[in-house]
Parts: sequence; structure tokens; C-alpha cells
Amino acid sequence: MAGNSRRKGAMRKPGTKKGAVVGSGGQRRKSLEGKGPTPKAQDRPNHKAYRKPAARTARPERREIAPAAELVAGRNPVVECLRAEVPATALYVALGVDADDRVAEAVQLSADRGISVLEVSRPELDRLTHNATHQGLALQIPPYEYAHPDELLEVAKNSGEDALLVALDGVTDPRNLGAVIRSAAAFGAHGVVVPQRRSASITAVAWRTSAGTAARVPVAVATNLTRTLKDWADTGLMVVGLDADSSITVDELELATGPLVVVVGSEGRGLSRLVRERCDETVSIPMAPGVESLNASVAAGVVLAEVARRRRAAGRA
Repeated sequence: MAGNSRRKGAMRKPGTKKGAVVGSGGQRRKSLEGKGPTPKAQDRPNHKAYRKPAARTARPERREIAPAAELVAGRNPVVECLRAEVPATALYVALGVDADDRVAEAVQLSADRGISVLEVSRPELDRLTHNATHQGLALQIPPYEYAHPDELLEVAKNSGEDALLVALDGVTDPRNLGAVIRSAAAFGAHGVVVPQRRSASITAVAWRTSAGTAARVPVAVATNLTRTLKDWADTGLMVVGLDADSSITVDELELATGPLVVVVGSEGRGLSRLVRERCDETVSIPMAPGVESLNASVAAGVVLAEVARRRRAAGRA
């Protein structure tokens, strides 16, 4: 029977067994030296309990993923970006594209600015633009380089004028962001700051809406907008927020002629509670009956225009 050690031929005579005895690790010179007690699991390199703490120690700090380059697709959007002198690194043109005035203008503007013009197959352009309606044209825009909030103070200081900064609280539409940047450039603001979370970023849409002024007005990112406003207030800037319910109107903005930060909230919920508490004063914009609120970028433009008017008047006085 299988496994029956007493069957005939399955047993050796005593003292004639060859080979190592079970558990001996070999005999005489071939015997194994004892290694002592088994180490603890966390001390054994091949054990998962050893690798876990090592992985926690070796794990690098979490970093923000750098934004990738963006592609603007479509003939009209591409031409508009090039006309606005939006920074670009390459113009992609599909092979065999039906060239019209917009294609010719895009190629000419790119050549004049030293932007690489690359011919690619239509399937390749479909892949690059993620199957967007590109009409044979796509413009590659590099990631925007944001400033630090402290750099905006340096820009204002170097200008020799009282600081005028714009802070956006919860503005998530890149077109609003671009329009605010354009108003900031028009009325002499030294920079714009946006929070790191729940905010629009400088995309091709924002570039196009700013009409290229995003290249001249620095935009900074604040990790914590409330803390940034506090830091700016500690340096002597007054913080004024736009609030539709405020009893003080922009016509009564006496703080306009000094160092100032204008805070604009979202069109829907306005200023957040913490940001409103950080404001030294809130102002509203007088409007005709029946109109509840203005677009965030329009409201910012109205207030910045009033600040610029008061500063001009103070300079003439």
C-alpha cells in the first residue's frame, strides 16, 4: 500500500541509512551552522512588515502635478489667440488642409513670431486634440507661470505708486478671469491673485479673453487667500470687498487713493464668510431697480475704474 513504510523493500536495516538526517542540515563538514532565533517580521528584509515602514520613510513629499501644455483647436480660436499674442510654442497644421484666409493668417502670424509650424497627419491631429473639432489647425500653449503673492507687492513697490491689487474669491470661469485681468491692466492694477482651489486658472480661454494682457499683469496663486489678505493688510494695504448687500456704495469709496486690495467674489454666492471677515470695508455698486447683480468681471471693472478716477483726481489736486 502506498505510504506503508513497512511494506517489503521499503525499509533499510538499522545503521545503513544514507544521506542527511531529517532536520540536521547535513553532517560533518557539510552541516549547517545554526542561525539562532528567527528575527522579528519587521527585521526581515523580505517580509512585508519590513517593507511598509521603509516605504513610508522613503515616500517623497506630495507635489502638485505641473500643468501640461494646452492645445487650442479650431481656426477662429487659433487666429484669435495669435492676434492677441498669446504665448505659443507650435502651430499644428493638418496635411492637405483646405487653406483659407484664417489658415494663411495663422501661418503668417506664427512665422512672424518665430513659432514653429508643424505639418501633421489628420489622425495625429485628432489624437493631439482628443478628437476636438480642430478644422485642421491647433495651437500649442505652454503652461502659465504664476507669480507668488509677495511678488505682486514688489511689483507695486517698484512702480512708485500706491499698490492696487485684485483678489478673486471663487471665480471659476476662465473668461471672467481673463476679463478681470484685462480690466486690471486698463486701470493700473499691479497684479491679480487667485486661490489655489476652486478658482479658474490661466487657460487658453483666459488668455484669449484677456486680449494678451495676461502677459503684462502678473497673476499669483495663494495657497490660502484669507491668510494672504491678512499678510497684505499687515503691510499697510486696505482690503475692500464687493458685496451687493453693503450700505456703502462705490461712490463713497474713500480708501481708493491709498494702498488697496479689491476682492471680487463669485457671481452666485459672492464673498466667502472668512474672506468677508478679513475685509476692512465692503462696498456695493448702485444699479437700476430689477437688476440683482453684475457679472464678476464687470463688477471688478466698475470698481477699478472708480479707483483709477479717484487717484487721477487726487493727483491733480
